[in-house]
Amino acid sequence: MCGVGPDQFEPVSRSGLSVAPHEMSGTIVIIGGGIAGLSAAEAARAAAPRASIILLTKEQELPYYRLNLTRYLAGEIEVCALAVHPEAWYAERAIDIRFDTKVTAIDPAGKTLAIKGQAPLPYDRLIMAMGAHPFVPPISGVNRQQIVTLRTRSDADWILRHCTQGTRCVIVGGGVLGLETAAALARRHVEVTLLEGFPWLLPRQLNRPASELLAVSARNQGITLILDARIKQFDGDEQVRSVVLESGQVLSADLVIVTAGVRTNSYLARLAGLEVKDGVVVDNHLRTSDCDIFAAGDLAEHQGVAYGTWAPAQFQGTIAGMNAAGGNISFAGIPRSNILKVLDVDMFSIGQVHPDDASYQTFESQEAMTYRLLVFRDSRLVGAILVGDTAFAPKLKKLIESQANCAELLKGPTGTQSIWQAVLNRD
Repeated sequence: MCGVGPDQFEPVSRSGLSVAPHEMSGTIVIIGGGIAGLSAAEAARAAAPRASIILLTKEQELPYYRLNLTRYLAGEIEVCALAVHPEAWYAERAIDIRFDTKVTAIDPAGKTLAIKGQAPLPYDRLIMAMGAHPFVPPISGVNRQQIVTLRTRSDADWILRHCTQGTRCVIVGGGVLGLETAAALARRHVEVTLLEGFPWLLPRQLNRPASELLAVSARNQGITLILDARIKQFDGDEQVRSVVLESGQVLSADLVIVTAGVRTNSYLARLAGLEVKDGVVVDNHLRTSDCDIFAAGDLAEHQGVAYGTWAPAQFQGTIAGMNAAGGNISFAGIPRSNILKVLDVDMFSIGQVHPDDASYQTFESQEAMTYRLLVFRDSRLVGAILVGDTAFAPKLKKLIESQANCAELLKGPTGTQSIWQAVLNRD
């Protein structure tokens, strides 16, 4: 699923995830068919065999691997490979999955959901996993036809219908989704230009030296990169015809795909009077400000952090499902980390990779298409980047998450290679 080999995994005891003996037998309703909602349904069913579990999704397809949409765009997999589970899986577990269902309001006092075109749906426990929606910057002309986003399978299907060899496509945003979309369409011989407003690609996950290796791979795959780009407007008639930059450069475009990040789908939560900041605020048990309503995934904000990535969403969904079923499991937060394969380049990024003052010690090295960065603060490893060779990512992740004191390592030879070997040799 994530492209990482089996040697990158280690066994984890599930003893810490046991459910308290307060199994509920009422109705658990889950809003959202993404990985957080699906994981919540699976965990709730395992913890509460007698509960009624209802999973609501706005889409018309079974829950699928959203991460694989760009592989689908590239033609690497068929549509049948997108689904996480076959339809029979839900029936076997008595999970009532309801498609094309739009929730219009949540009534916490009455414990009911208003659903478009249907009778109100009662619940005993509710898990909100509505995810996020693409952010579209308010640029002049952004409402013209052929300016789209990529979030769902139907979005991918639309793009495939409108992209043929020679189509001129401009992609706005040099994050993971933008780069993977660019690579997928370039393989279909689409003329792809990618715009990034920052001076380098993947600015959240990588520093400039690491990003420059990625840029080499992008250009080798036929992608035109324009960095530090500022869009002035989208020109055309009913349909977009060109993208005009603040620099005065005009890019002809038959299609524009905006991949400029996401915003949480928090409207229903706000309407229901729940506490919402950037996302729906949850405690360590993923409860919202209403004790019978939980939130997980891209929608949830825990200790000021809305993760917005697959692995935390899956983890949070599992915990929310167990707790909604009567458990008492804590989510303590996790360092932001990414093990990625973008443009056929293996990358790992975790923690603080953009030191902003002199209190940090950094050690970096580069050989051909391999780059390493280690960031220390107060004798602890707090951030790391690996490009090209990510074999030691699990060890670095463990060091950061354990907040291990590395003072002894830093007292020895302080060359990058010496520090690197000392870190790898640490038990």
